[in-house]
Amino acid sequence: MAKQIGILTAGGDSPGLNAAIRGVGKTGQNFYGMSVIGFKDGFRGLVENRTVRLDGGCLSGILTVGGTVLGTSRDKPHKMTVGGKVHDMTDVIVENYEANHLDALVCLGGGGTQKNALRLSQKGLNVITLPKTIDNDVGMTDVTFGFDTALGIATEAIDRLHSTAHSHHRIIVVEIMGHRAGWLTLGSGIAGGADVILIPEIAYDVDIIAEAIRNRVRGGKNFSIVAVAEGAVSKDESAAAEALERRILEATEKKERRTHKAELVELEKKRSGHTLRLSQQLEELTGLEARVTILGHLQRGGTPSAADRLLATRLGSACADLVEQGVYGVMVAARGEGAEAVPLEQVAGNRKLIPPGHPWIECARRVGTNLGD
Repeated sequence: MAKQIGILTAGGDSPGLNAAIRGVGKTGQNFYGMSVIGFKDGFRGLVENRTVRLDGGCLSGILTVGGTVLGTSRDKPHKMTVGGKVHDMTDVIVENYEANHLDALVCLGGGGTQKNALRLSQKGLNVITLPKTIDNDVGMTDVTFGFDTALGIATEAIDRLHSTAHSHHRIIVVEIMGHRAGWLTLGSGIAGGADVILIPEIAYDVDIIAEAIRNRVRGGKNFSIVAVAEGAVSKDESAAAEALERRILEATEKKERRTHKAELVELEKKRSGHTLRLSQQLEELTGLEARVTILGHLQRGGTPSAADRLLATRLGSACADLVEQGVYGVMVAARGEGAEAVPLEQVAGNRKLIPPGHPWIECARRVGTNLGD
C-alpha cells in the first residue's frame, strides 16, 4: 500500500527549502507512488491541522523560488502559545498525525527543529528531518542547504563595500548573520578579502584590531574591511559570560541559580548593538571614519544557488528513499556527494562550531587576515 507523508518547514526561512520540498515530493510520488501533504507555517500548522495537498502541480515551478511555499514559524510543539498561554501541544500533534493517516512526518529545519523532531519521535511518530540553515551549524552533516546561497550574498556584499571603503578612506564594518557559529562570516570574509574577521568562536581584543588597521595605514592602505558575526564577542564579554556560567553550575540553591541566569540574560541584552559600538571604538582608536553595514535578513532571501538546489534536491530524494525503506528517527545528512541517515539523538543539541585548527582559520591567518586575537 502506498505511503502517505507529511512535510513541514520550521525555524527561519532559508534558500533551498522549496527545492527540498520538491525533492521529497516528486521522488515520493513519481518513484514510489506516495501521497504527500504539507502543513502550513511549521509545527503550528501541524497543531492546527492546516494542510495542503502537494501534488504535481503544487511542486512545479518552485525549484528556483526562495523561502518556503509552506510558510514557517519558530513555534515549539512542547511550548506553544495558544490563547495567550503556553501549552504542550505534542499530544495534539500526535492526534493530527494519526487523523491524516501519515506513515511519516518530514521536518525541514535547523538546530531547534532537530530537537523538536526528536521529541515527536520519542512520542512514537515516524519522523525524518533535513538539515536547513544559512548558519551551517547543524551537527553531523557536512553542510546544510541555505548556506551556499547566503555565503554568496555575503561575499558579494563585501565585494561591493570595497569600492566605497577605498574611495572614502574608511573602515567599513559589515555585520553578517551567525549568533553562535561563524561559518558564514569566516567563509565570506575570506572569499571577499576582508582585512579583519570576527567570529563567535574566537573572542576579540579591540586594541589588537585597531593596531592591525593602523599597520595597514602605515603600509599605505588607508581603508579596511571588518567582517563581524552578529554573535562575535570581545574577550571581556566572553570572560564575564564564562564567569556567570560557572557560577550557575556551582550554585547550590535554586534562587542563586536564577539570579545568575538573569544576570546572563542581561549581559546578552547589553550586547545588542555591539557592531555599532565596535565601529565607534575603532574610529576612536584609529582616527579613521567608520561606517556600519548590517546585512540582516538580506542574506536569507532570493533565488537559491545552484549548489543549494542540488544539495536540497538530493537530500530530499534520499529522504523519500528512507521513508520507503521504513527508516525513521533520523536526519538525512550530507556526506560527500551522497547522503547518510544519522539518528536524531546524535543530532539534537549538537551545534557544529568552527574548531580552532580548522583549515579556513589557518588559511585566513596565512594570508594576513586579523581574527581579533
